[in-house]
Amino acid sequence: MNSTLRGVTVSPVNMEERKTLGIRPGDTVRVHQKIEEKGKTRLQVFEGVVLARKHGDEPGATFTVRKVASGVGVEKIFPLYSPLIDKIEIVKRSKVRRAKLYFIRDKVAREIKRQMRRFTQVTLGTESEIEVAARAEQEAKVAEEAAQAAEAEALKAEEEAKAAKEAEEAAATPAEEAPVEETPTEEAPKEEEKKD
Repeated sequence: MNSTLRGVTVSPVNMEERKTLGIRPGDTVRVHQKIEEKGKTRLQVFEGVVLARKHGDEPGATFTVRKVASGVGVEKIFPLYSPLIDKIEIVKRSKVRRAKLYFIRDKVAREIKRQMRRFTQVTLGTESEIEVAARAEQEAKVAEEAAQAAEAEALKAEEEAKAAKEAEEAAATPAEEAPVEETPTEEAPKEEEKKD
């Protein structure tokens, strides 16, 4: 019993299930939303903290979810009973003492500013110093590679010299130490004294 809305196939929403889900501010939720791009439907997951819930359980109920993506705060308002929402998962529940957590927007901005102040105090180097450090690191790396190459080359030359020396000794050994085969020279037969 699927229907089509703006070219996206949507499944009917189980309103009772969504009502009993009990999404509250402070919950960390994962919302799976159907999105159509280039004629294809895909699921996009949006995970964040619920800042507010509006209009209770009535058909127009909404909830606001906030997450920080690449250092930028992103908020989305989802209709609770939207057929474009495939699934809602509650990842974590937190106990909060407010119904609307809009103060988190400012709190996060203040914390980021505070961290940036610490960051700039810790790294007081100028760009040129940073570049010098990077260049020195690069040169050290190149020097280390060159030293390793030189060491490998020296080892190779040493092995070649050793092999050449062994070959030379092997060539010299047969000439010097080769046992000279003494061919028995036949002695001229002694003339026997003839007794005649």
